Amino acid sequence: MVIKNVSLDIVCGITSKLPDTGRPEIAFAGKSNVGKSSLINGLMNRKALARTSSQPGKTQTINFYNVNDFMYLVDLPGYGYAKVPETEKAKWGKMIERYLHTSQTLKAVFLLIDIRHEPSANDKLMYDWIVNNGYNPIIIATKLDKLKRSQVQKNVKAIKDGLKLRPGSRIIPFSAETKQGRDEIWALMDELTGFASAATDEAQN
Repeated sequence: MVIKNVSLDIVCGITSKLPDTGRPEIAFAGKSNVGKSSLINGLMNRKALARTSSQPGKTQTINFYNVNDFMYLVDLPGYGYAKVPETEKAKWGKMIERYLHTSQTLKAVFLLIDIRHEPSANDKLMYDWIVNNGYNPIIIATKLDKLKRSQVQKNVKAIKDGLKLRPGSRIIPFSAETKQGRDEIWALMDELTGFASAATDEAQN
């Protein structure tokens, strides 16, 4: 997809009514310092659309990014940040669960895992939780540029084994620095949202 226009359209807090956007949605989940904002900025070719922060736990809302008036990228609150009170974490969890249950147009959930480390207990919980909510998460292994090329396959296997991925699950290594993996993620999103077939139909008419 060629990005013509993108904007942060909708921000939902804990008490907000979740929108019915009527457009395909792709959601992104991941722990607080895994590079979610950097991924969204990289996908959109923008430097500061999603705010990156050295202070983890910054995203405390569900943010809906409108892409070309065709689809939404949905940024879910980060998890696993110790300084946030447990009561607050529980509210975020309920909010995410409400979104997964109520969205009429959610096509897929991408779960971000830091490729340098084995999945944490929180990562495993989140993976299982998304599966239990009826989705098979696509894994994006972030911070690829921090590894030597020779380490990549070993670390991808550690993620696969650590999460006990279901058969046929996808893992896409990604670097916000080099943009490696960006085209693969977009190709998959185009397919999931129906953009690829819509573009083909348009070309044929």
